[in-house]
Amino acid sequence: MKIAFIGQKGIPASMGGVETHVEKLAVGLHKRGHLVTVYCREWYVKKKNQRYKGVNLKFTKSWHTKNFDTITHVLTSTIDAMRQGFDVIHYHGVGPALLSWMPRLFTPSIRVVTTFHSIDRHHLKWGLLARFFLRIGEWSAVRFADETIAVSKTLQKYCRKNYRSEVIYIPNGVDSRVRYPAREIKKRYGLESGDYILFMSRLVKHKGAQYLIDAYNKIETEKKLVIAGGSAFTDKYVEKLKEKVRSNRKIIMTGNVEMGSRLWNELYSNAYLFVLPSESEGLPIVVLEAMSFGLCPLISDIPQNLEAISGGYGFKFKNKNTNSLQVQLEKLLHEPKLVKHVGDEAQKHVLENYNWKDIIKATESIYLCLKKEEQPSWLNSRINKKAVKQCSTALNHGKN
Repeated sequence: MKIAFIGQKGIPASMGGVETHVEKLAVGLHKRGHLVTVYCREWYVKKKNQRYKGVNLKFTKSWHTKNFDTITHVLTSTIDAMRQGFDVIHYHGVGPALLSWMPRLFTPSIRVVTTFHSIDRHHLKWGLLARFFLRIGEWSAVRFADETIAVSKTLQKYCRKNYRSEVIYIPNGVDSRVRYPAREIKKRYGLESGDYILFMSRLVKHKGAQYLIDAYNKIETEKKLVIAGGSAFTDKYVEKLKEKVRSNRKIIMTGNVEMGSRLWNELYSNAYLFVLPSESEGLPIVVLEAMSFGLCPLISDIPQNLEAISGGYGFKFKNKNTNSLQVQLEKLLHEPKLVKHVGDEAQKHVLENYNWKDIIKATESIYLCLKKEEQPSWLNSRINKKAVKQCSTALNHGKN
């Protein structure tokens, strides 16, 4: 099959959960014999190669600003993709899904799939107008596509409740990891194995780094705090974070850390504890990645985060509550055996239940089922759910 991915910034992924998701899917589908094209933004991908691990990379124009970068890139990519004879166009994110009607209307032979990665309108960086269009994007994701995927059961329930639509649950995934010794982080930052708490994410307000810094500043500990991540059109917010850490030499801000780099691997491999105080998520890949390295996660108690550690594979605190986070930090800093035990169990759990091989097979099965179906009418476009369930038996998680 000829498959196009639209909506992501590009691959190889250097930052962003959606980009990681797309890279793993695209490369995995290529290995299973499909012709895969990923549409990329010129500013994101350093080397303008035409291929990456067998996947075709295509660069189309975008207006590189906070509000218009994504939608302009999706527009130019969609126009190009409709001319290329793809079997499937797969949109990633509710913002890109705004334009998923175009191939449905102008190239009805192409099947359209969307992935609902998160409720983006809850992200604090967006203004009122952007949130309005992101809400329309949610509706578009479940109405215009031939099939919609949700990366968490929480999002699956959200689509059922708010849009009366039965979408398919296929989560984010992780790979097994090899632990890296603390060499580069020791040279750069003076970090030793087990002597720091790790936050790894883009520095946008809804990820909650400000809560972690405020809580950490209230406790007495020899362990350092590492804030690993860079700006995403959020320079003013990053400056405020720097002001918060200026008086505490034990807080280290690394700037952007390239995904999969030696530094990225070392930071995950040698942390004592992983913390994500986010206010809004889909299914947080950074938490799954931390667990894959054997780290114990401490997370805010939003449903999407709790889904990742369901079964006792981490700890929680009250969302947006600095005092609650402080109490949990102090408790876990005094319980190293508990932290290690939970981290070891979390690693086993995540590698068994969020395996990319199964996720790739399940996504492939949706594409194959769509192509087997007779051409749907505009008003009756949803494929046979029973057929999808039968085709998706490779995925052990089920559809809830």
